[in-house]
Amino acid sequence: MSNVRAGAESGGAALALGALGVVFGDIGTSPLYALQTVFSIDDGVVAPTHDDVHSVISLVFWSVTVVVSVKYVAFVLRADNDGEGGIMALAALARRMVRPGGRRAVLVMLLGVLGASLFYGDSVITPAISVMSAIEGLSVPEPSLRQFEVPLGAAVITGLFLVQRAGTARVGRLFGPVMVVWFVVLALLGLRGIAADPEILTALSPHWGVLFIVEHPGIAFVAMGAVVLSITGAEALYADMGHFGRDPIRRAWFFLVFPCLTLNYLGQGGLVVSDPSKVSNPFYLLAPSWAVFPLVVLATAATVIASQAVISGAFSVSRQAERLGYLPRLTVRHTSQVESGQIYVPAINWILYAAVLLLLLTFQSSEKLATAYGLAVTGTFLLTTTLFLVLAEAAWGWSRRRLVVVGLLFGGLELVFFAANLTKIVHGGWLPVLIAVSVATIMLTWQRGGTIVTAERRHKEGPIQGFVRWVRLEHPTRVPGTAVFVHPSDQTTPLALRENTRLNHVLHEHVVIVSTISENVPHMPDDDSITWHELGEAGENIIHIALHYGFQDDQNVPLALTRARDSGVPVDPDGATYFLSRITLQRGPDRSMPAWRKRLFIGLAHNAASPIDYFRLPNDRTVSMGSAVQL
Repeated sequence: MSNVRAGAESGGAALALGALGVVFGDIGTSPLYALQTVFSIDDGVVAPTHDDVHSVISLVFWSVTVVVSVKYVAFVLRADNDGEGGIMALAALARRMVRPGGRRAVLVMLLGVLGASLFYGDSVITPAISVMSAIEGLSVPEPSLRQFEVPLGAAVITGLFLVQRAGTARVGRLFGPVMVVWFVVLALLGLRGIAADPEILTALSPHWGVLFIVEHPGIAFVAMGAVVLSITGAEALYADMGHFGRDPIRRAWFFLVFPCLTLNYLGQGGLVVSDPSKVSNPFYLLAPSWAVFPLVVLATAATVIASQAVISGAFSVSRQAERLGYLPRLTVRHTSQVESGQIYVPAINWILYAAVLLLLLTFQSSEKLATAYGLAVTGTFLLTTTLFLVLAEAAWGWSRRRLVVVGLLFGGLELVFFAANLTKIVHGGWLPVLIAVSVATIMLTWQRGGTIVTAERRHKEGPIQGFVRWVRLEHPTRVPGTAVFVHPSDQTTPLALRENTRLNHVLHEHVVIVSTISENVPHMPDDDSITWHELGEAGENIIHIALHYGFQDDQNVPLALTRARDSGVPVDPDGATYFLSRITLQRGPDRSMPAWRKRLFIGLAHNAASPIDYFRLPNDRTVSMGSAVQL
C-alpha cells in the first residue's frame, strides 16, 4: 500500500511540475508588463506616487485573489466535464443539465461558442505580447539592441510552434523545471524590492484599492484596464485542466505560483515608491545590472511557456468544438500514451502561428500590443461566470441568494474590467473582437450548414428498412467478405451502400453499418461505448453498430470494431472493406442560409480532415462512393 501511495504522490508531483510548464506560463509572466502598463497608460495618468502605487498593488493582489484563487481555482475547476475544462466543456456540461432542446440549452451553447471565439483572440495576442515583453529587456542596459528585438521575437515564436508536435507532456517536462526557477527568481526579485520599501507590504490591505476607487474613480477605471493584465491566463488555466487534472493545478497554484507572484508585484511596487524613475521598467530594474541579461534569457524561456498555455488550451477547445458540431473534422494527434487530453492539432497550430507572427510584425512592441490585450480575456471571464452560474443552479441546486452573491462578486469585478477595456477598441482592441467575430461566424455557420446538409442527405438516402426489404425481395448476388459502411445513423441507407449495389449489382455477404456518435461528455467508458442490433432478419447478415465517443476520445473505428468482435458482435474488422459516402456539396435554392455562408461552409468542408485519417481506416481497404447534396 505504501508503494502505491508513493507512486500516486510521485505521479501527482510530476503532474504538478508539468502543470507549471504549461498551465501557469501565461499568468506567471504577467509581472513582465502588467505594472509597467498601468503606469504608462494614457501618458501616465496613474502617477508613481506613494498612494497610487499602494493602490495599484492592492488592486492587482485582490484581482488575482478574487478572479484566479477564488473563482477559477476554488470554484470553476469544480465544473470539470469528466476531467475536461475550458468554456466549451463547461457549456456542454451546462447544456446537459438544463432542459434538452429548450431555449436555455441553445443559449448556453451560444455563450460557449462566443467564449471559445474570444479565447482564440487571446491565443493570438498572448504569445506576441509575452515574448516581446521579455526580449525588450535587452534594451534596458543597452538601448542599441532595440533593433534586434522584433527579429528575435519572430525567431522565438517560430521555434515555439515548431516544437508543438512533440506534445504537451514532453513540453511540460521540459518547461516545468524552467518555470520552477522562474517563480523562485520572481520571489527573490520581489524580496529585493520589498527590502527597498518594507511599507509596501501594507498594500495587501484592500482599503488602498477601495479608497483609490472612491477618491479617484476616473483614474481607477483607467487603471483597471491595465490591472487586468495581471490575471490573463486564468481561462487558459481552466482550459488546460484536461491535460493535468484539477488537484495538481491547485497545488502548484497555492504552494508556489500565487506566493511568488504576490512577492514580485509587491517588490515592483516597493522599487517604484523608493525610486519613481524606475517606473519605466520596474521588473527588469528590480535586478542588479549584472543579472539583467541572464534574466532576459530566463524571461524569454518563461514567455515561451506562457504562450504554450494558450496554445495547448486552443487545441483542447478546438477538439471540443469539433466534436460538439461547431467545427469541421480536425486531424488530431495524441501525444501521450497515458493522458488522452494531451493532443496536437496541426491545422490550429499553424493558423495560430501565422496570426501571431502577423501580429508581432504589425505592432512590434509589447506596449502597443497591450492596447489590444484585455478585451478578449475579460469577455471570456464574464461568459465563464455566466455559464458557471447556470451550471450551479441546474446541477448543484444553488439558491438564488447564493447565485446573486457569487455573481456580484465575480461578475461585478469582471464587468468593470470589461468596461475599462472597451476604451481600447480604437487603439487595437478591435483586433481580438475581429478574431472572435470571425471564429464565431465560422462555428455557427458550420453548425447551421451541417443541420441543413444532414436533412438533405437523409432525404436522398431513403430509409434503411426500405433497402432491407428490397434485399429480401430481389435477392441480389452476395459476394464473400465484410463491407463496413461508416454512416451517421441506423435510420437511412448509406449512399455508398446504395451506389455500390446499384452500380455493381452485388452485396457483400456481411454488411455492417457503423455510426460514430459523439456524446455530450469528454469520455465514454468501454462498457457503454458499443451497441449493436440486426437490421434485417436472422441470416440476412445486415447489422448496425453504434460506437459512442466522448468529445475528447479518439474515433478509431477499426480498433472499436476489434473490441466489438471480442465482445461477441459478428464482425470481422481485419478482413473488412470500408466504404465511405462521399458528399459533393453544391449551392442550392435553400434560403435558410445566405449565399456567402454557403460558400464558407463548402470551403470549410473541402478543408476538413480526411475521414480515412479521422476514423483511422486502412487506406488499402477503403473505398469512397457517393453523390451530390445541395446546401
